[in-house]
Amino acid sequence: MASRAVDIIDTGPSFTQADADALNARFEGVEIGTMLREIFAEGMLGRVAVVSSFGTESAVLLHLVATADPTVPVIFVDTLKMFPETLEYRDTLTARLGLVNSSVVQPDPTVLAAKDEAGLRWSWDPDGCCEIRKVEPLKRAKQGLDAWISGRKAFQSVTRQNLPRFEIEDGRLKINPLGDWTKADLDAYFEAHDLPRHPLEAQGYLSVGCAPCTTTVKPGEDPRAGRWRGWDKVECGIHSPNNPDGPPSSDDDLPPGYEPAF
Repeated sequence: MASRAVDIIDTGPSFTQADADALNARFEGVEIGTMLREIFAEGMLGRVAVVSSFGTESAVLLHLVATADPTVPVIFVDTLKMFPETLEYRDTLTARLGLVNSSVVQPDPTVLAAKDEAGLRWSWDPDGCCEIRKVEPLKRAKQGLDAWISGRKAFQSVTRQNLPRFEIEDGRLKINPLGDWTKADLDAYFEAHDLPRHPLEAQGYLSVGCAPCTTTVKPGEDPRAGRWRGWDKVECGIHSPNNPDGPPSSDDDLPPGYEPAF
């Protein structure tokens, strides 16, 4: 007699748009620290984690979360293409803020060997590089989560306008505590709480991602103008689909003499 598959009951909360709408209404105008303390204390988010890039503005959200509940998990996606300064900054903030449940997720070595053996995919297919080094690892990390907290802010880019505090994404509740914060708000918070700055910010890196695809930002430019400069690309794919009108990844996109690993 064939064995029967064991039924597993998912006891985590299942969020709907109505839930997000209700939370947006409840916490409209409520101070962010108060909001975080309440949602953590009430356990309404189920299995939740903060996803942090440990970039130039990350300290603000991490300080708010640590103040509300330092045991909330913090996930960092190490693409293996990060600036050394970012890795050092992660260690600094983790210790300084007392983050006791910080973890790192990295690309699948098998996938890298098959699709980016030379480590140069970023130079001819940035969308594909982001997919295997950032999007897929984070997807794995979020598999056990009911909700996740993002550091996105509307002022960073035209692609991030009108961010709600709570939204539904891929069946999970996504929280954007700093969605309506301005650069002035962030700077004031850094100063008020004496938070350390990312080492690269003083050099003109206003938004820091992977080292090969990040440049300094000129005065008056969009804060994220230094990301994927020269490409028709503004997001890595974690927060929004990659540009559907962009060129597809194919061997035809390769530079002369380059032999792909797949």
